[in-house]
Amino acid sequence: MWRRGRRGSSVTDFSPAEVERYARHLVLREIGGPGQQALKAARVLIVGAGGLGAPAALYLAAAGVGRIGLVDADVVSLSNLQRQVLYADADADVEAVKVEVAARRLGALNPHVAVEALALALTPENAGEMVAGWDVVLDGTDNFATRFAVGAASVAAGKPLVSGAIGRWTGQVGVFAGRPCYRCLVPDTPPDAETCAAVGVVGALAGVIGSLMALEAVKLIAGAGEPLIGRLLIFDALSGEARTVRVGADPVCPVCGLGALI
Repeated sequence: MWRRGRRGSSVTDFSPAEVERYARHLVLREIGGPGQQALKAARVLIVGAGGLGAPAALYLAAAGVGRIGLVDADVVSLSNLQRQVLYADADADVEAVKVEVAARRLGALNPHVAVEALALALTPENAGEMVAGWDVVLDGTDNFATRFAVGAASVAAGKPLVSGAIGRWTGQVGVFAGRPCYRCLVPDTPPDAETCAAVGVVGALAGVIGSLMALEAVKLIAGAGEPLIGRLLIFDALSGEARTVRVGADPVCPVCGLGALI
């Protein structure tokens, strides 16, 4: 079972530069010195350095997460720049490796954060090894095979998973820690599954959902508020409305169901 952020640390554990950098967190009752120290000690893996992973990584680095891992085998293309705010035109010109560019930009944003660039694809075969050693996993990928692999590996390793998805004008964020798991929400690949490349997506929506993913990770690590564990937040950008629904645990889920846990 996931346990929330550690308590008992204070601002004396930070350098003067860190105290100034994180001043707006340190005065928050829900974070303060103990929560900020938990963020500094945390290891967060972000699978997918694209539309969702890019803003999530920026805000987690800015928040002071001690170590961030970025998993993505893709290179920067011109079509990414409409929503993937970590990258620039020059990166697309040379088809730069996303995670390598991202690591440099995040390091420039916050030198107190260590960034591990993993330029490879996460698969069912390597997912368990990839997830091991991290405290929280964020999945911002756009294909169900990878989402299923990340979800199953997170359950097996006992790691909380923050999952995000976007398409057209709609986005969603959910947090899974044990049961229910992501596979309870999506048992199989939908027959009408769409991709952003096929149906489009408004660029700013990626920033909204990616930032919400980072926010949920901060809440998990710092022990602040009520993370979306077992719930799904659905945001409709066209109407400006959001709703939250509960995700039920599937008793026959192949990942977290009773049969799978025996």
